[in-house]
Amino acid sequence: MSEHILKVKNLVKTYPNGVQALKGISFDVKKGEFLVVIGLSGSGKSTLLRCLNRLHEPSRGDIQFMGSSTKTESIRNLRTKMGMIFQHFNLIARHTVLSNVLMGRLGYTSTFKSLFGFFSQSDKDQAMKYLKLVGIQEKAYIRADQLSGGQQQRVAIARALVQNPQILLADEPVASLDPATCHIVMDYLKKVNEELGITIICNLHFLSLVRQYATRVIALKNGELVYEGDPKNIDEAWFEKIYGESAKEVHIN
Repeated sequence: MSEHILKVKNLVKTYPNGVQALKGISFDVKKGEFLVVIGLSGSGKSTLLRCLNRLHEPSRGDIQFMGSSTKTESIRNLRTKMGMIFQHFNLIARHTVLSNVLMGRLGYTSTFKSLFGFFSQSDKDQAMKYLKLVGIQEKAYIRADQLSGGQQQRVAIARALVQNPQILLADEPVASLDPATCHIVMDYLKKVNEELGITIICNLHFLSLVRQYATRVIALKNGELVYEGDPKNIDEAWFEKIYGESAKEVHIN
């Protein structure tokens, strides 16, 4: 994992209301890493991920992705190469699981074909392959709203994978799931990382999950980077620095 796939330098994001969400963040990401971003709510984690794929435009700074600045890349191409998984799944409830996964191919499909849902057999085969990877291929033809939360998140993972991304951004992917389901979803993300070699940048709240799944961690506090390194080195002193003296660690078993 010596090759850097992403380099972030002096990233600043100031919203129109004057709130400075990111204050000069700099870090590198190696290809194949499972990098986890931690910090309190409001620390800038979600803003950071959204700046990486330009869902939010950075105010200042530079993001180098695969050797080129994201400023020069078309947003459509960038978001194809950076798949994203959200906390609330963002599936179309009345559509089938397979149809939802195929939405990940829109970046490769003409506007006319996408309007009428015309996807090639190759696209459909790829969608089924990734549904199988996340263990949910038997649900391909039922409506998405008939699935549990954990199953819906696995559909969202498959949808991101059919984009053939180089990086998968996961914004609190297990925050709305129960503890048992958290591990199922995280295990599939680990599988994607290890078996497909896809770099993952994931926002998480629980350090017990971070220690189990992350190869490296960065911590944000008030929009600043306050820790970067091995998750196992976050001791009680570091926990208090990141989360505050009154915070208590919650374990997900």
